[in-house]
Amino acid sequence: MSVESLSLAKALNLGLQKAMLDDEKVILMGEDIGKLGGVFRVTEGLQAEFGTKRVLDTPLAESGIVGTAIGLAMRGYRPVCEIQFDGFIFPGFDQITSQLAKLTNRHEGTQAFPVVIRVPYGGHIGAVEHHQESPEAYFAHTPGLRVVTPSTPHDAYWMIQEAIAGNDPVLFFEPKSRYWPKGDVDTSTNSIALHSSRVVREGTEVTLLGYGPMVNVLLAAAEIAAGEGTSCEVIDLRSISPIDYAPIVASVQKTGRLVIAQEAPGFVSVGSEIAATVTERAFYSLEAPVLRVAGFDTPFPPAKLETVYLPDADRVLEAVDRALSY
Repeated sequence: MSVESLSLAKALNLGLQKAMLDDEKVILMGEDIGKLGGVFRVTEGLQAEFGTKRVLDTPLAESGIVGTAIGLAMRGYRPVCEIQFDGFIFPGFDQITSQLAKLTNRHEGTQAFPVVIRVPYGGHIGAVEHHQESPEAYFAHTPGLRVVTPSTPHDAYWMIQEAIAGNDPVLFFEPKSRYWPKGDVDTSTNSIALHSSRVVREGTEVTLLGYGPMVNVLLAAAEIAAGEGTSCEVIDLRSISPIDYAPIVASVQKTGRLVIAQEAPGFVSVGSEIAATVTERAFYSLEAPVLRVAGFDTPFPPAKLETVYLPDADRVLEAVDRALSY
């Protein structure tokens, strides 16, 4: 095995590099991704290695970036677009949801549109408005788009390559708060498919489910709960659309309780959909209502208030206590 200790940002960098080495049709596009290497340095060094024709610094125009990528995909390329921050994606929203998501269906399956859109998302970086949002539900709601998010460097390395190699449009959400912590990355072997969810901690009393930036919070909450005598199972969703429900339902059938956590607001959210589906598929196994822990249904607050807005281990544990009280 070839195992390295890498940050999630560096793992993405190496994954992009590997995809570009494997396929000369892979092109990177985005604001400041070339000479600067991106705001978070995810594309650092790639323009120097592959040149300005494959790593393109674009104008500040998200609609233009996505529209150009659609045209490139029609000509046989595999463009990977970077949206510099989550809140900047909305100028490109129409191109993504009205065009990119629908074009394969419009062509009755005869034309593939292998466009990957990388979106740094989520909080915990002390940034200003439009820099700490979680807009994943908009895209999960849109048929024709795949939506995924890694929580570990290992997943980041492999999932970005799988997303690029596929023939469907992929929204690739990267948790900003997890860019810098390091983890083991096996660059020789990948054991789980792109759209599979995964149990990352075994438990028997309560299932904790999250994705992206919340997985580390859930693991911390499970560790605290274990010290208090409660056994929590933790599942990393990984793929937001489609959702791999088999491990989730199996876990709920074992524990009888489910707590879903996300940074995004809770109303009409990914957590809402999962709660409804699990209730349909595992109703007779549930010992308590499915509970959700989420960001509040308000605009993301100023940086000084982000710790109040974002779910933490204490809010997760309060939900665990409520689930066990039924």
